[in-house]
Amino acid sequence: MRYKNKNHKKSTPVLILSVAAGIFLTAAAIYAAVYFYTDSARKDQQELLVTYMKHIPEKEYKEMYAMLDKKTAAKISEEEFVRRNSAIYEGIEISSLKVDVKAYDKKQKKVKYHTSFDTDAGPVSFDNAASFVKEEDGYRLEWKDSLIFPGLEEEDKVKVSVTEAERGQILDRNGRVLAGKGTASSVGVVPGKLKDRDGAVSELAGLLGLEPEVIEKKLNAQWVKEDSFVPLKTVPKVSELDLLAVDPEDERAQEAGRQEKLLAVPGVMISDVEVREYPLKEAAAHLTGYVQNVTAEDLKKHAGEGYTSNSVIGRSGIEGLYEKELRGTDGCSIEIMNGDGELKKVLASVMVQDGQDIKLTVDAQLQSALYEQFREDKSCSAAMNPYTGEVLALVSTPSYDNNGFITGMSDEEWTALNEDEKKPLYNRFRQVWCPGSSFKPVTAAVGLDSGALDPEEDFGNEGLSWQKDSSWGSYYVTTLHEYSPAVLENALIYSDNIYFAKAALKIGAGTLQDFLQKLGFGEEMPFEITMSASQYSNTDKIETEVQLADSGYGQGQILVNPLHLASIYTSFCNEGNIIRPYLLYKEEAQKDIWIQNAFSEDAAARVLEGMKKVVSDPNGTGYAAHRDDVVLAGKTGTAEIKASKEDTSGTELGWFAVLTPEKDSKKPLLLVSMTEDVKDTGGSGYVVSKDKNVLDTYLTE
Repeated sequence: MRYKNKNHKKSTPVLILSVAAGIFLTAAAIYAAVYFYTDSARKDQQELLVTYMKHIPEKEYKEMYAMLDKKTAAKISEEEFVRRNSAIYEGIEISSLKVDVKAYDKKQKKVKYHTSFDTDAGPVSFDNAASFVKEEDGYRLEWKDSLIFPGLEEEDKVKVSVTEAERGQILDRNGRVLAGKGTASSVGVVPGKLKDRDGAVSELAGLLGLEPEVIEKKLNAQWVKEDSFVPLKTVPKVSELDLLAVDPEDERAQEAGRQEKLLAVPGVMISDVEVREYPLKEAAAHLTGYVQNVTAEDLKKHAGEGYTSNSVIGRSGIEGLYEKELRGTDGCSIEIMNGDGELKKVLASVMVQDGQDIKLTVDAQLQSALYEQFREDKSCSAAMNPYTGEVLALVSTPSYDNNGFITGMSDEEWTALNEDEKKPLYNRFRQVWCPGSSFKPVTAAVGLDSGALDPEEDFGNEGLSWQKDSSWGSYYVTTLHEYSPAVLENALIYSDNIYFAKAALKIGAGTLQDFLQKLGFGEEMPFEITMSASQYSNTDKIETEVQLADSGYGQGQILVNPLHLASIYTSFCNEGNIIRPYLLYKEEAQKDIWIQNAFSEDAAARVLEGMKKVVSDPNGTGYAAHRDDVVLAGKTGTAEIKASKEDTSGTELGWFAVLTPEKDSKKPLLLVSMTEDVKDTGGSGYVVSKDKNVLDTYLTE
């Protein structure tokens, strides 16, 4: 800047002020710039940290690596970074990650923060700090292993130790194991010992019922080494007795022979392995159900519940119903180990909690006895203590060996089960069936309580067929026996369809429907296992007079679940009260009334006397089951299943319901059995003879 001399003295102070002012403004600008710089840097670095942390639960490790500074990136490759971070974060099953920025250290350019997240071993939280450096394209993260966990160094490893919970047992009322620990054999291969790999894989595929591609996939897994034992399939354990089995058709002998062939393949090893076992096999398969290894879908559905790829889960029956109680909680610890394999720090841990045992009211011997009697039939049985409600057996036949789901079925075995016309996988005791004459005691009790029936009234001898009038056209109600007088007790003894058709017409559709709704028809039973609801009509209304008449003797559109029918029968020996059935064992069994005063005490007693004579009277349809040592009461039933009233090619269902009617019975029992396709095997008499064999064993033990 230049000035004229004449103005020099006056202009000097101005110059000084101007310079002074210039210095002041420059200082203010510098202060503002520094403030802006530090505030912006803090904000940028905090946002970068939060962005970095957000990538972790999304498994976006490459995006995390892209945020590192050049110096860090020169020390660790993207591949190594992704491998280390994924192994740690996914190994501990991190979830619910939260980051709370606490402060910013200007001198060290560090963002101090608190982080917390959930793991398989419980919650983890810690304070930490992240450093950043300024590069030409902005701030970048100075990454160290300690950013994962404070104190974690490059040579350290994060170890996840899992202690698997022991699954609870399923026990019968006497402590007999229905599902529990067992031993099977694991067939596997040591790859380095295979001589002709292609030939060996082909032979093993044939012996194990596996596709060669499945075996190759197992052998080519990343973890497999030449000296690794690679499990291929779990098979039944063979004992020395099995090896000595004489009958070549015996399943044990066949399995022993198969395993001998497997061991003849170089490189094959067979070792014991602990598995879930079902000792009663087919006898209780529909009741106990089975477990299977979890699938990817299971892990997604049950995320956060502690399941891992090695877990099993209950698929059906009691195994599925009480999965939460049976499975327990795995123990887990997350530890930092130094380069020498020594424990450096425990980050989190939870103690193992074994599953609970589930004890049922079921009697394994009765369960097995019923299965053995009906094993070849399409049948089901429900047994209970009529005075306490304890369910003693639930059997469905034909059945399947649920151990097959543990050892693994071949495609052929699975296809055979599904295509079997007898439907062994179908759980019949959960369904509803036409009850036929086993329903007549219900009609009798409804008629007595409604006032529609006088038990001493003689309905007259109509012969073996009857119709109300010509309005029924060609339809007649038919029965099998003529007798006299046609009173209620005799109608029960001879199982007279005509009597109970007339009784239903006297009761009326509305009254019968009201009573049946009171008895639980149309609603789900209060029972641990979901049973199909019984019905009295397909349309919730008895539409016609013929349908009403047929309903009186358990035909028409009446469908009943076997356990529901057994529960209704409890009213006949409990002063008209229906006892609720239950399956979980109680040390002190006490009856719980499901439906109070379902029938009057007088009506229940009158019907019970008639049911006693069904078994004790030589003319009774259930006489074949009578005993001299134990009083029994019961009712048979044969239900016609046909496409129309004119159909003559239909089949028949056979029923027998029998109970011990005296409260001081040593072994109280109420048993209801139903068998399909009895048309040419003796009708309900076929079922009576089967149940008699069971009663002979059970009541005399």
